[in-house]
Amino acid sequence: MMMLKLFAALLFVLPTTIPDAAPAGVTPEVWASYRAIPTHNTEAKHFDAIIVLGVPTMPDGSASPEEISRMDEGIAEWKRGVAPVIIPTGGKAHNKFFEAHAMKLYAMSKGVPAEAIIEEGQATNTVENLWYSYKIMEEHGWKSAEVVSAPYHLPRTGLILEHYKGLQWRTHASGWPPEYDEAHIEKAFGNEANYCWKLMHEGFKPTPFLPSDATAEPIASH
Repeated sequence: MMMLKLFAALLFVLPTTIPDAAPAGVTPEVWASYRAIPTHNTEAKHFDAIIVLGVPTMPDGSASPEEISRMDEGIAEWKRGVAPVIIPTGGKAHNKFFEAHAMKLYAMSKGVPAEAIIEEGQATNTVENLWYSYKIMEEHGWKSAEVVSAPYHLPRTGLILEHYKGLQWRTHASGWPPEYDEAHIEKAFGNEANYCWKLMHEGFKPTPFLPSDATAEPIASH
């Protein structure tokens, strides 16, 4: 219990950092591999767009705690001048509400003008989030993006982004929702680490939503 509390304390102090110690249920080899997944392919500090990856809304369609934490960081990066446009991405993946729309409404409530937000409302998983967001970027002639998501989600995001050879990118971690306790956070890291290990060793299954000859498994959850 003491180690679990220490693990959580480090996460809340350093929310953008993947901890050194593996969570329960993850071998040291799997954890080391997860932590080594690339976070960027450029040293650029400014980008054409900020992509904020979606997660399910609340049952009433309002932004969920994790959507808020992800979008809060996207808004903060927009205010810092990292990019002039935010692309919230996510369709009706897990209920009848569009994730991207909930995030857009939340961003507008925080002062981001509608013209600085482009919704991507088709994606139903992470692979599709990046595919459809990239298509929006292509339409505008944009070639670089910062991709914002929860800390546990970024290594999988990096694995997908490595297939986009013509895109300059970096991932950027949001904070954690205050509603999440240490057990929730540890479980999220553990599940993602094991899933990324599977993707790296078994490969991606066929999908039309990755560039070139890459293949990817449709992922059921964000």
